[in-house]
Formats: sequence, structure tokens, C-alpha cells
Amino acid sequence: MSYQSNSVEKMSTQNMQSDRPLFVAVIFLVVIGLMSIFSASAPKCIEMGLNPARFLIQQILGVIVGLVGLKFLANFHYKKLMTYTLPFTAFVIIMLILVKIAGVTVNGAQRWINIGPLSLQPSEFAKPAVVMLLAGVFYKNTNLLDNKKIIAAFVPILIMTALIFTQPNLSMVLLLLATSVAIYICAGGSLQLIICALGTMIPLLLLKGLKGYQSSRIVTWLHPEADPLGAGYNIIQSLAAFASGGLYGVGYGSSKQKLAWLPEAHTDFIFAVIGEEHGFIGCLLIICLFWTILQRGFLIAVKCQDMYGKLLALGLTFSICFQGFLNMWVASSFVPATGVPMPFISYGGSSIMVSLWMIGILLNISKDNVKRVRFGNVRSIQ
Repeated sequence: MSYQSNSVEKMSTQNMQSDRPLFVAVIFLVVIGLMSIFSASAPKCIEMGLNPARFLIQQILGVIVGLVGLKFLANFHYKKLMTYTLPFTAFVIIMLILVKIAGVTVNGAQRWINIGPLSLQPSEFAKPAVVMLLAGVFYKNTNLLDNKKIIAAFVPILIMTALIFTQPNLSMVLLLLATSVAIYICAGGSLQLIICALGTMIPLLLLKGLKGYQSSRIVTWLHPEADPLGAGYNIIQSLAAFASGGLYGVGYGSSKQKLAWLPEAHTDFIFAVIGEEHGFIGCLLIICLFWTILQRGFLIAVKCQDMYGKLLALGLTFSICFQGFLNMWVASSFVPATGVPMPFISYGGSSIMVSLWMIGILLNISKDNVKRVRFGNVRSIQ
């Protein structure tokens, strides 16, 4: 009976698979993203005298690196990540400091750093760093005042958010804060404390913390028609793209807004290009794929047997999906404009790499769940 048990456990280990619906949804998004990037960026490349597929090729390189990392992390037990959390966080902080010293400025924002032929956006790496830090301290205790480890974990988070805020990149700061709040609440933290903190911070941020262009975005969001050729231009052109697409779209590659009217068509407003070329049906497909990731990620968190894995899965899922839906809301003018790209879809090597790595961790947690269930079945048979 013991020999039979060992044989069954060995077969169960060999046949373990990660969450297949999650992986399939991500692959669909990556493929759609590559197609959309080529469609949205080719006219811009031709106008600049470059290879029409330049942005596509660069994105494919990011996808390859991301998939290699996904494969590694899917087979690297997530509990071992606790050992590497502080070194990884230190690496992110050093990179953010280097951005301030020798970063590349694009459209008034200093967010990138060139390392040889590579261009990295270190703020993207802050997303998994924050999740790993908070999951590593909240899985035992959520008392913000009594636990010194929790206070120590917030120090690097505050440093990262401060450096990102000065780039400036307010949208990424809001994403990190929203992810932190989600993890804290799901760990059993005080909801009243969060409400009091937000009630204090939001008015202070609106009065003192917003820069001129950030305040104008809120005004423009409410009345884009007041400055149709200035601050309201992006929103108006984005809405025009959705209106042109209708139900079924104008066809792949046939978007007119991307030619000269819609800025950042391959990054921040790529969802508008998808809406124009593939219509409401194409947008609905993107929404359903992100909803699948959200549902599968939360299901992985629920099934996980230990609190650290639960919080890790929840934080990673929330970060990816909240960013994706935030990009959709911006393109649809549901919220003021931000500079957050859509995970797996928008152009950006750092974004696609980090997003795929985060999915790799989720797949590993789901694989551990399968292992526990199958081993439990073996014991019940005995």
C-alpha cells in the first residue's frame, strides 16, 4: 500500500498543471496586443522613416523575455519569494534613483532608463515588489502599529512611491496605493482606518499635491469640449474612435484615428484603436479576457491553503486587472486621463515582462493548489 501511495504521488506530481483558463486568457491578450501594436504603430513608423514593424519587433522581444520568466516562476515555489523580497525591492529602489539621476525624459516625464540597447521603466517593477512586501508581513498580522515588521515594510514602499511621484507618475502611485489597500483589507485590516486615511489624504492631495497638468486633467475630463484642440483633444479623439467603430468595427488595420488624430495610439489609447477597428465586439472580448484573469486569480487566492499565498495571488491579480480596467476607463472617458498602459496589450517592454512574470507566480500558486488537492485524494483513498 505504501509503494502504491508513493507511485500515485509521483504520477500526480508529474501530471500537475497550472490554471489553464488563466494561461489561455493571457496568451489571447498577448496575441491581440501584438496585432494591435502593429496596426497602431505602423503608420507612425512609416512617417518617421522606420521599419513599419519596429515597435512590433521590440514588443516581441519583451514577450519572449516575459514568457521565459513566466516559465521559470511557474516552477519556482512562491514561498521562496519571501527570501528574495528585500533584495528585489532594493534593486527597484536603486533603479528608481538611477532614473532621477540619468533617466530619459519623454513628454515631460522622466520614467525610463537606458541600459545598453534596453530601455526599462523601473516603476513597473514596483508593482510586484509592493505585493511581495505586503503579503510577506500581512499574512501573520495586520496591526499597523504593533508589528515592527509591517512598519519596516512600509518604509521601502513609501520610498518607491515618492520616487515615482516625482517622475511624475501619479497614475502609478495611485495603482500602488490601491493595491496596498486591497491587500490590507483582504488580510483583515481595519476598513475604518482606510476610510479615515483616504478622507485625510485625498483632500490634501487635491489641494497641495497635484501639479498643474494633473489638475487640468480633472477639469478636462469634466468638460473636454471646452478645449477641443488642447487639453481635451485626446479624450475627444478617443471617443471619436469608439463612435467610428460601432458594433463590429471598421476592420483590422483600417483605423483612421491612429493615422494623425489620436496621440499615443500604441500605448495609452490602444483600447480606442481596438474599439475603432473591432467595434464593441472587440472591446467586449478584451473585457471578458481581463474578467477571466480576475475570476481565476481570485479563485486561486481562495483555494490557496496559506495566507501568504492568498495575499500574493490577490495582490497580483488586483494589480493587473485594476490597471487594465483603468486604461479602459481612461480611453472611454469614465475617469480622468492617466498614463497607465494596458497590461499585455499596450506597447512597452517593461510592462509586458512584469505582467507575464506576475502571471507566472499566479500559475505557481495554482499548481500548488492542484498538488494539495491530488495528494489529499490519495490519502483519502488509503
